[in-house]
Amino acid sequence: MDITEFEEIRPYNDDELPQVYKELTADLGFRKAAEAIFPDTPFDILVEKMYGCQTKDEFQKVFSYNVIRHFGKFSDGVTLNHTSLPLHRETAYTYLSNHRDIVLDSGFLSILLMDLGMTAVEIAIGDNLLIYPWIKKLVRINKSFIVQRALTMRQMLEASARMSRYIHYTINEKKQSVWIAQREGRAKDSDDRTQESVIKMLALGGNGKDIIDRLIELNIAPLAISYEYDPCDYLKACEYQLRRDNESYKKTTEEDLLNMKSGLFGYKGKVHFQVTGCMNEELKTVDRSLPKAELFAVITGLIDRHIHANYRLYPGNYIACDMLNGNEGYIDQYTPEDFRKFESYINKQLDKIELPNKDISFLRNKILAMYANPLINYLSSTH
Repeated sequence: MDITEFEEIRPYNDDELPQVYKELTADLGFRKAAEAIFPDTPFDILVEKMYGCQTKDEFQKVFSYNVIRHFGKFSDGVTLNHTSLPLHRETAYTYLSNHRDIVLDSGFLSILLMDLGMTAVEIAIGDNLLIYPWIKKLVRINKSFIVQRALTMRQMLEASARMSRYIHYTINEKKQSVWIAQREGRAKDSDDRTQESVIKMLALGGNGKDIIDRLIELNIAPLAISYEYDPCDYLKACEYQLRRDNESYKKTTEEDLLNMKSGLFGYKGKVHFQVTGCMNEELKTVDRSLPKAELFAVITGLIDRHIHANYRLYPGNYIACDMLNGNEGYIDQYTPEDFRKFESYINKQLDKIELPNKDISFLRNKILAMYANPLINYLSSTH
């Protein structure tokens, strides 16, 4: 394998860090961000600490761990259950998860794994989010590899095949676990469905004789991520109305930045990560003679059921269902105080939305659906 083909997309190698530190610390945008995150530490001291980190793992222990842990303070606790999957340094997994937060889904997973004595995951991140040059440098120090988005169809196929080869190389040669979302972008309605295109991409690389064997090489472990409250829910609802009212609407860079900021600093309630086990044995039972379209539908269906069945439900999920249905079908799952708290939360989120033709009923239903869908999917997967 010619690993030089990964130069554009891979995380930095450890021996490249001094030069990257030099470029980063000369960037005024990075300096401004660093001083905002570490207001009590002079920038010169931060620079000195950076140069003291000779590996990406050291950088993550010294800087990234504490930064992500800080954002965990805007929650009522972040937990991980990894008991269904043994943790061995010699075995790497592809954590395939639903996607709620641009930064924290993979960030929280990494620090939770570090708490268990493991290293942080490598992260698939879309280049549309790398708004400034310093952000691209910083994420590559933090073990991110780049998903190239704005490409022609032919370029997209080539980029997908290269990324697949990179993920296979990372899992099987580097023995480094990877996180990738089950779909491109966040599920704005929280109806978590694995895109077949993601699985097709994963099956492009590897040495297996067929699709199933190539997926087995990746040790896919579905991961269910549950946020009690999504601080970006009102922004997602707002985007729904903007798209409804204007077919040519396109999200701006400023809106992407606001989503990142709201996700980081907004209240999240309880957050839970549930690893559901490795799918290898299950994949071996899939009928390999199925036509490709049916085969990918079966595989994505299996992944979805794992994620849906392992989603941790909160009172708000049940309340949202009852509010949408106009009944009290799940009243035994929450208290009157839970209801008052959730209703007040929804109203406060709606108040944050500033639109010229604000459609309150539409926006309310969109936000409620974000909380109801995980329950609907859970019930569908477990009955």
